[in-house]
Amino acid sequence: MPKVNPRFSILSEDFAAVPYRYFAWLREQAPVHYEPAIDSYFLSRHQDVKRVLTDHEAFSTETLQVRAEPVMRGPVLAQMTGTEHTAKRKIVVRSFTGQALQDQIRVIHANAAELIAPFLPLGRVDLVNDYGKPLAVYVTLDVLGLDKKDWQQIAAWHSGVAEFITSIALTPERRRHCMDCAEQLEAYLLPVIEQRRRHPGEDLISKLCTAEFDGIAMSNRDVTALIINVLAAATEPADKTLALLFKHLIDHPEQMAQVRRDPALLPAAIAETLRYTPPVQLIPRQVERDAEFAGTTVPAGATVFCMVGAANRDPDAFTDPDTFDIHRPDLSTARSFTAAAQHLAFGTGLHQCVGAAFARAEIETVAAMLLPLFDQVRYTPGFRYRETGLYTRGPASLCVDFTPVPSASVPSAPDHD
Repeated sequence: MPKVNPRFSILSEDFAAVPYRYFAWLREQAPVHYEPAIDSYFLSRHQDVKRVLTDHEAFSTETLQVRAEPVMRGPVLAQMTGTEHTAKRKIVVRSFTGQALQDQIRVIHANAAELIAPFLPLGRVDLVNDYGKPLAVYVTLDVLGLDKKDWQQIAAWHSGVAEFITSIALTPERRRHCMDCAEQLEAYLLPVIEQRRRHPGEDLISKLCTAEFDGIAMSNRDVTALIINVLAAATEPADKTLALLFKHLIDHPEQMAQVRRDPALLPAAIAETLRYTPPVQLIPRQVERDAEFAGTTVPAGATVFCMVGAANRDPDAFTDPDTFDIHRPDLSTARSFTAAAQHLAFGTGLHQCVGAAFARAEIETVAAMLLPLFDQVRYTPGFRYRETGLYTRGPASLCVDFTPVPSASVPSAPDHD
């Protein structure tokens, strides 16, 4: 049993305010940290986190049955294994890669240009609340083929779903609220699914409705769960990563200048943002048989939380890990959005995030469009930076000023073959 430090808790307000300052202490002094209040173990070393995320037999996604399935209204991709997982993941991945991804880049660009246009003559925008959040939802709704006029309602339901999945401890009231959101979202989606079964289009919901697994079409429950899965996976990290990217570049003006001069550095800047401040900080797994980490035995049946943020700053995996450096040689940008990434922001292995290529395309497309428009970008006077979230984490807001741009100069979408 690991030693419980009565003076330290990952569930404390102190930790929630600035978790980064505790990462080194955790890796060195408490690499297997136990939280009695939730009977769970927290792993912070890169080698341990990587081991858990790549050994699917010893560390399963069973916890998602409790953490995700109630609000997803059915089993999610990360719970599946074997042929079912391969078949269903392929259907979803196909909609986020290759030609489908090229088509989506046009959609992303069109949404990004439309949403930023009103702010350009003002020279001021909150990159989280004015822009990043609506953009992430807009883009996902386009992929799914859902009506964007409903975006605020869908976003409100989705935030209840996300709260359920990403909360470590929910009060009964919040739990009820989250379940209500999930039920209303399911009720909204069911007539859409029925309609797409009869008249399929090119959108992802149509593809899920018409796809077969082992010669059997997916049930409405299966399709609903995968839609909510995509909604959560595609919106959660995107808005946070975009704001974090701009924060780090504003904080490192010399690296900002380099990215402006050489846009080919943008993928490295995004990859380093994901390493330095991953939007998904915790990934839960269930221990299937007793497992030993750093001389401590974690019993079978226990929940372990992989601390992605702490692992991504492990000096055994990265040189000078607490420094934001887009030129770091140990980042391997090319692999940064694949299961072979050294950083663990998208998870790794079998259940590596299905939306990783899509997230990369989205953030790259949007950042490449915004950087030339945001001349002399800086924090709005009086702005105070604050991050929130234990499970998924990002800026509460990011208010920036820039030299106003005439709206006529918003670029049109790139023409991809």
